Amino acid sequence: MTEPIDHATSERYEELARLGSATVYEAGGRRGYVDANLVQVVPGSRAAGPARTVRCGQDDNLMVHAVMAQVQPGEVIVLTMPEPRPVALVGELLATQAKAHGAAAILIDASVRDVEELTELGLPIWARWVRVHGATKDVAGTIGEPVRVGAATIRQGDVVVLDADGAAVVERLRIDQVLESSRERARREAVKRGKLEAGALSYDLDGLRERVEGGS
Repeated sequence: MTEPIDHATSERYEELARLGSATVYEAGGRRGYVDANLVQVVPGSRAAGPARTVRCGQDDNLMVHAVMAQVQPGEVIVLTMPEPRPVALVGELLATQAKAHGAAAILIDASVRDVEELTELGLPIWARWVRVHGATKDVAGTIGEPVRVGAATIRQGDVVVLDADGAAVVERLRIDQVLESSRERARREAVKRGKLEAGALSYDLDGLRERVEGGS
């Protein structure tokens, strides 16, 4: 039995998306880093939401079809296999279903295809590869169990933050803490940006000069 997803207010997820994966990762104590080269299918897209985790059979997307009957509005569908391989788990028709049922985004530790159609569709999608090689539909997997993507463990209900920089994961019980830390980091960076625009150097503001030049 899987734990219920925490559907907190969508405003929190929207704010995490605006703050961005890098800020959330740093402010969260450098935890939840998804160490994978991801293709951002829709340029300029960003998203955040609770994970709906899926473990497919190897090179098989039967469970991608199955999860479309369970996905809730605002969720990020996370698709994995036992071993990441360049096999397309999602194309235009599955992405159309995901969008129609309100998914916020899809993170795919495998391939996508129909990229031009997916771009036009506009649903934020990140994938490890783009390949035409399609999947079989024969192997039952699981929905709602913990999965791993790029060495990061993602549990159902954890928040996944996605943008042009990649992906970061926030554990469900740390969402409020990480959100507040991310806000504070963004505030500090705004102040620092103003100083840099006025000509200051991070070499001095961050105390780095002493590390290089010592007390001289």
